[in-house]
Formats: sequence, C-alpha cells, structure tokens
Amino acid sequence: MNTTNIYNADFLDILFEGRNKDYGAYDLRRSEDRRVRKALMGTASIALVVIGGYVMSNQLFAASTNTRNEPVVKATVLETLPPAEDKVIPPPPVVTTPPPAVSSIKVTPPVITRDELVRAEDEVVKLDSIGNKSIAVANVKGDDINGQDIPALIASNGGGNGIVEAHQPAKDEIFTTVEIMPSFPGGEQALFKFLHDNVRYPRVAQENEIQGTIFVQFVVDREGNINDVKTIGATKGGGLEEESIRVVKKMPKWKPGRQNQQNVSVQFNLPVTYTLQN
Repeated sequence: MNTTNIYNADFLDILFEGRNKDYGAYDLRRSEDRRVRKALMGTASIALVVIGGYVMSNQLFAASTNTRNEPVVKATVLETLPPAEDKVIPPPPVVTTPPPAVSSIKVTPPVITRDELVRAEDEVVKLDSIGNKSIAVANVKGDDINGQDIPALIASNGGGNGIVEAHQPAKDEIFTTVEIMPSFPGGEQALFKFLHDNVRYPRVAQENEIQGTIFVQFVVDREGNINDVKTIGATKGGGLEEESIRVVKKMPKWKPGRQNQQNVSVQFNLPVTYTLQN
C-alpha cells in the first residue's frame, strides 16, 4: 500500500492488509459499530417499557385511592328498659364462737399391785377431785369455770347445726371408741375398789410364782350389761385368766357409752395385774 491510499483506507483495512479477510475476524470488526448500536437501542427500549409500566401502575393506583366511599348510616333504636327491682341483700351469717373446753384428766386403768410399786402419776384420781373436769386420754388445762364438756355441749345443741346428718349406729353395732366411753358406776376409783375387794390370787399361781397382767376384753351393751367376757394376749396360767373372767362377770351394770346421743355397745379392755409380795 502506498502513501496515497493510506489516508483513504480505514484502520481495519490497514490492519488486515495482506492477511486473510475471509477468516471472520475482519467481518466481526467491521460490523462491531452496527451491533453496538443495536444493543444500545434494545436496552433503551426495555428500560422505557419498564419505566412506562411503573409510571402507569402508580397512576392507576392513585386513581383508585381517590375514589370516595359513601358512608353507611345505620340508625340505632334504644329500647326502654324495665325499672330495676329492689334486691333484698341477706345479712351476713352470724359466727358463733364455741365455748371454751374444760380441763381434762388422763384415765388410768386400775392395776392390782403392791402399794410401794405404785407411782404417783399412775394413781387413780379420786372422784371428789375431778370437779368440772372431763375424763380423757391426757391431762389438758382448760377453763374449769366457764368451760363445757364437748360431748355434753353436742348433746345440748341437738347433735349439731343440722347441716350434716350424723351417722346413726345400728342396734347390734359394737364400737371400740365413742364420744362418751362406758364407765363403772362411781367412776375409776369405785372400779379400783371393786377389783381390790373381789380379786383373789389363785393358790396355784401363788405356789408356782406366776404373776403378770391379764387383759380382759368384754362388751358393755346398750343397757350397761357385761357380755362376751374373754381374755386376750399370752396365757399366764395358774388360774389367773379364770379369776379375771370371774371378777369381770361379777361386776354390776356399767353406765353405757354414747354415740350421737344414743346408747351404744362398746368393746372394753381391762388390765388386771397380779403381783406376788416378797
């Protein structure tokens, strides 16, 4: 290529001078500007479509929000209420304070033994020293002046306030513990004296030096009679069991036990102690 044709040829012709232009690179470089223009125009068209759609959707949304909704008016009719009735409020329930309980004295079963073996706390309380006190299983200090015995208080009030119906014992039912236990006529001191005066130490037991406590079990029925007398526990022998049963059967009528203001049959255990004197 001479210098005259240099100014009339473009850069590609100069670059591919003397080379194979049919290979493909020459055509690609020659049509590069045209392809770039088409790509730019296509991109611009897509951008215009997207922007136009966005603007149009905003306009449609704004038009829909500007539409006024007519308010719905609903009339409310108030009904005339009947006059309120005067309610009678009952007075609060009266709380009654229970009376104080009297003092109680522990019951000591009588035991036949020598005087020097009897401790002071095991001695049977005399009847004239009981006074207004109640007989129980422990010594409890109470109000001996204004206090009341709980079983007597229940009996005077009709057995309760009528809300809970008490269990009515059957005629042939035998209890082991009741509200008021059966008692020997005259009390514990009289029972101790009766045993002391009537128990005879069997000769066979004395000769064989048999001693100990015999537990006699019997039932005091509704009338106070002594029934079903028997001994329980280990047998001592020597006639101690037979003598204990004989003396218990010889007892007079007891004061029957009471449950729910009724006389009931109560099973009772009485210890009888035999001690030889040296």
